[in-house]
Parts: sequence; structure tokens; C-alpha cells
Amino acid sequence: MLFSSVTFLYCFLPVVLIMYYIAPGIMKNAVLLISSLFFYAWGEPLYVILMVASILIGYVSGILIEKTRGTKAAKPVLAVSLAINIGLLGYFKYSDFFIENFNAATGLSVPMLNIALPIGISFYTFQLISYLIDVYRGDVPSQKNPVSLGAYISMFPQLIAGPIVRYSHINDQLSNRKISFEGIADGVTRFAIGLGKKILLANQLGELCDIFRQSSDKAVLFYWMYGVAYALHVYFDFSGYSDMAIGLGKMLGFDFCENFNYPFISKSVAEFWRRWHISLGSWFRDYVYIPLGGNRVSKPRWIFNILVVWMLTGLWHGAAWTFVVWGLLFAALLVAEKIAAPLLKKMKILNHVYVIFVILISFIIFNASDLSQAASDIAGLFGAGGIPAVSPESLYYLRSYAVLFVLGIIGSTPAVKSLILKVKENKIGEKIVYAARPFAVIALLLLVTAYLADGSFNPFLYFRF
Repeated sequence: MLFSSVTFLYCFLPVVLIMYYIAPGIMKNAVLLISSLFFYAWGEPLYVILMVASILIGYVSGILIEKTRGTKAAKPVLAVSLAINIGLLGYFKYSDFFIENFNAATGLSVPMLNIALPIGISFYTFQLISYLIDVYRGDVPSQKNPVSLGAYISMFPQLIAGPIVRYSHINDQLSNRKISFEGIADGVTRFAIGLGKKILLANQLGELCDIFRQSSDKAVLFYWMYGVAYALHVYFDFSGYSDMAIGLGKMLGFDFCENFNYPFISKSVAEFWRRWHISLGSWFRDYVYIPLGGNRVSKPRWIFNILVVWMLTGLWHGAAWTFVVWGLLFAALLVAEKIAAPLLKKMKILNHVYVIFVILISFIIFNASDLSQAASDIAGLFGAGGIPAVSPESLYYLRSYAVLFVLGIIGSTPAVKSLILKVKENKIGEKIVYAARPFAVIALLLLVTAYLADGSFNPFLYFRF
């Protein structure tokens, strides 16, 4: 079930919220768990069994890890628990990738398994792993109530595409959270903004990317339009989902972590990754990079740590060499930035140009079907193969999508937010903003509903991860 669907907006969500609000406090987690499993089963009726099994494995593992903590059995228990979770993720997500590469390396013809990827498995598996490690470290107690743990793992607002919510961040909220009118109002507003990002910006930019792929009239201008459109498409699609997840969380009384902070204003790749998919970056930092030694090691070992983290980050996004190369590209850029830090400080405004350029290149690799297509698309940016600088088709679509590009670029910066904060600096402006908010939200929801009325199917990009 998609957040950006009439079924979710006008059937599932209202019913769930009514049941949730009227349920006594002790029953709210049960309502949340049942509705989340129903939400998942709507699109994955078979794999909901896998999710329930993962919850039960995590529940038992957490209790065993806590009971053995401080003994020789603790590490083996943790290792087995992690192996089961990582093994399930590896089997469903990477089996065919490894078989394909094994066949290519050996010349054999081991048949593919053709396993369907369970939606959201990368997200809820990482949440389970962080929970088990935190229990092992003694950072949190194990959850003794299976319903509460199940509600945490399967929580429908962030189940499909994050953010990756750590148990340590919402442990207290699972048993003690307050639902207020103000929180609900903030949640509805945040949800509406995210929905608008998805439907009005991400989907439209995605259509331009599809048009580019189908075009036989390529030109340098069209390649650059595609690169910019896809980068903005990914941003508004993913940040839009995160906004909706955070908004839904607020409606339910939860405070989820922020996942995006205007990454395109960054002046370094390191800063970009502090602003982009924040929950994933912090997860790899705390559970992979720091345990490997982080930057408190020799330079060769530090480079190795960076390579490991970013190769895994690439593979987390998908089982293909394009994702591996995408991850290793960021590893190389981060190492280069560290070495050239004094020079970068002097570049000032050029830093921003450099970051936008390399991010655009990275997303072209990210979206390519294979490395050959990635190389071809990057070459097209510079007119390789004798393609023309412009073409009638590229000029037509530039005119057609010019307003959308402008809105997308402005929307990817804090300009609108800064303007609203500026208006709210005085009491009259603050009253105007608060009075206008409900009307703006209603208008946005009506506009989005009008776009959804045609019944087009536009799944979130990160569904496949």
C-alpha cells in the first residue's frame, strides 16, 4: 500500500487513526502492530510471515543476549542472532547477484533463484540489528513485550523506506508517549508537505527521466536535464517519504529522527552525507565504521575502513555493480577531501559547484541499468559520440519543464523555510502563518488528490531497497 494512494489516504489511515485514538494506552501498540502487519500484507501477503518470524527471532535473541551479557556466551549469542538476520537479508536480496557473478567468473550455469525482494527488508533488518547490538552493549534493555517490539519493527509509517529508527531513540516512547492536538496538527502538515513533494515534484521529474530514456533524439542539453531531473527526483521522492513518515509518527505520538537537511546546499561530499539519508549514514558510522576503528587508526587502515563502509553502503542500496561503484566513488571522494582539506577551504564558492557536479554524476551511476549505460550517460554530458549540443526535442522539454525545474531547485534549498521563519519573527506574521496553515494544507491535499484521481501507479524509489 502506498502513502500516495487514495486507498491509504482515505480508507486505511482514517480507520487506523480512529481505532488508535480511541484505544486505551495499553492497547495502542497492539493496534499499531496489527495495522502495520495489515499494511505490509496488503502488498506482501506472503512475506508478512517473514516479518513476523524476524520479529520473533529478534524478541528471543534480545532476551538471550541480555541474559548472557558479561559472560563468554554473549558474543556467540549475538553472532548467531546477527547471522540469522544478515543471512535472511543476504538470501532474499543478494542470492541472484552472487550466482550471476559466480557464473561469470567460473563459466558455470548455476540457475538463478529469481527470489522476489521483500519490500522494506533492508530497513527493518537494520533496525533489528541495531536493537540487538544496543542490547549487547547495554545501551538499552531488551524488550520483554513482544507486541511492543513488533510494533517497533513493523511500524507502518517508516516500514517501507525509512528513516531507520533506532530502538534506543523510541524505547521510552513505545511505553510512554503523549498524543496532543498540536502534535497531530504538526504531523498532518508534515505529511502533506511530503505528499506534495512526492506527487507534485518527484513524480513529474520522474516522468521527464522516463521521456529521456525513451528518446531517440539525445543531445548534450538533454543529458544534463536528465542528470538534474533525476537528482531532484530522488531527493523529493525519498525526502518526501521521510516527511510523510515523520508526520505519521507525530500523529501517533512518536518523534522520529530527521532524515534530510537540504543536502544540495553542501560545500563538501562529507557535508552532503551529513545531510542526506542521515539515519543510514549514522547507522553505518555507529555499527560499522567506529567498530572498525574509525579514523583513530593508521592512514592505510582508515582508508580501508572508508572503503568497507561505502562498499557496504552501495550494496545496501541494491545488488548490482552500479551500486558498488556508486559507493566506492563516494569513498574515493571522501578520502580525497580529507587529504585536500586545506585546498578545499580556499575554494569557497567553487566547493558548492564541485559538490553538485559529483553528486549529479553519482546519481547517473545510481540510476543506470549497468556500468556500460552509466559510462554512456556520463559521456553524453560532454558530447561524446558526436551528439549535438541541443536538439529540437531537448529544447521542447526544457520549455515544458522549466517551471518544474525552478520549483524543484528552490524547493531543495531552505529558501521557503527561511522566508516563513522570517515572517513569523513578529506576532502579526506568526498569527498569519498559523491561520493560513490549515487552508494551505487542505489546498495541498486537494491538489494532490486531483493528481491521484487518474489512478497512475508511482511507487517510491526506495521500495526496491
